[in-house]
Amino acid sequence: MVTQLEIRRGRRSGVGTAAVVLAGLALLAACGGGGAGDDKPHVPPTATGSLEQLATKAHCKPNIQTDAQELRQANCMTGDGRYVLATFATDRGQREWINEANDYGGSYLVGRKWVAVGEANVVAALRGRLGGTVETASPHHHSGSGGSGGSEGGHSGHHAS
Repeated sequence: MVTQLEIRRGRRSGVGTAAVVLAGLALLAACGGGGAGDDKPHVPPTATGSLEQLATKAHCKPNIQTDAQELRQANCMTGDGRYVLATFATDRGQREWINEANDYGGSYLVGRKWVAVGEANVVAALRGRLGGTVETASPHHHSGSGGSGGSEGGHSGHHAS
């Protein structure tokens, strides 16, 4: 689950330990480790299916932004808020996408070969419909020059604002 993903990421950079700690805290919070009784709503089994099937379960009419064999991505808007829903052809493709997206921070609802990205409250509401595991990442700010990846700030799916 989250810890395996974070352990794999830990090999890539020195922020692995912090990411594991953050992921652990996010997992505890998502499991109702704090206060109110409604923090622990019924969580259904993790949903599976195509982007359209997942969107239907999430009560969203998907606005498809990327429609490629390896990645399908859509913007969604529901009464809970705006989020991005992405499906992947492979587990590896999903893992790589999450690793890159984590650099931007945010809250992620993760299922098998799919991810929903949005504000923490939106992700929590989606979890009640799609199941899955909540991951939270802090943005990693790099000091110094802008370096490579000048276009990365515009990647859709990395920010939900």
